[in-house]
Amino acid sequence: MDIALLIKATIMGIVEGLTEFLPISSTGHLILAGSLLGFDDDKAKVFDIAIQTGAIFAVILVYWPKLYATALALPSSKAAQRFAVNVLIAFMPAVILGLAFGQAIKAHLFTPLVVASTFIIGGFVILWAEWRQEKNPKLARIHEVEAMTPMDALKVGLAQCLAMIPGTSRSGATIIGGMLFGLSRKAATDFSFYLAIPTLIGAGVYSLYKERALLSWSDLPLFGVGLVMSFISAWLCIRWLLRFIATHSFAGFAYYRIVFGLVVLATAWSGLVTWAD
Repeated sequence: MDIALLIKATIMGIVEGLTEFLPISSTGHLILAGSLLGFDDDKAKVFDIAIQTGAIFAVILVYWPKLYATALALPSSKAAQRFAVNVLIAFMPAVILGLAFGQAIKAHLFTPLVVASTFIIGGFVILWAEWRQEKNPKLARIHEVEAMTPMDALKVGLAQCLAMIPGTSRSGATIIGGMLFGLSRKAATDFSFYLAIPTLIGAGVYSLYKERALLSWSDLPLFGVGLVMSFISAWLCIRWLLRFIATHSFAGFAYYRIVFGLVVLATAWSGLVTWAD
């Protein structure tokens, strides 16, 4: 295996893990990082989706006590059953719309300029959502994911579908969408993590199966390095984020998105950086 390729896999895995659960778009960062590294062919696109599974293992590890207790209580607890049904309801819109429009979106929207534009737009949406909830704290009527109704879950699931546009951010769409629909910042963040488990595992398995002709056993070290680095960096990021949101808003991430998007647009228009589609 080419050492340079393994180094690229290491970098991409770290980028995935650090950005997957922040409202700054892991897909957007992977597209931009891949463009800079020259790691953006068809196999690299499968790699980008597959290594999300490493980040999901980090979520499962952090939330294991809750997940384990819920699984044990499913046969007898209505609260556990309602929680599981809500995650399933929120998951289904992405499955339906992803199968219907995923290929068209990947073919036409996976470009650095689209990513930069959605970075900026998403940043302003985050600022608006934070301003709205700060101005009227009573809008946050749900403070624990157990209090969510099926309709609340469906709304968050529909918001997640916006993340099919690269640069939007899956976590950003679900967290900020949840806040706009009445969830507190913590409840929206927790539910975003739970929803990520079926969503990202499903996307990774589907992508590997669909593009299996591109892959061979010689790619195993490449994908293995990406998965491990994604897991480690995501685990550190999740633990930090859960502490961060206890005392901070997401406004800082919004400003980051706006500035970063403007930098990408400026470098593209000036010719300083040649961003590959």
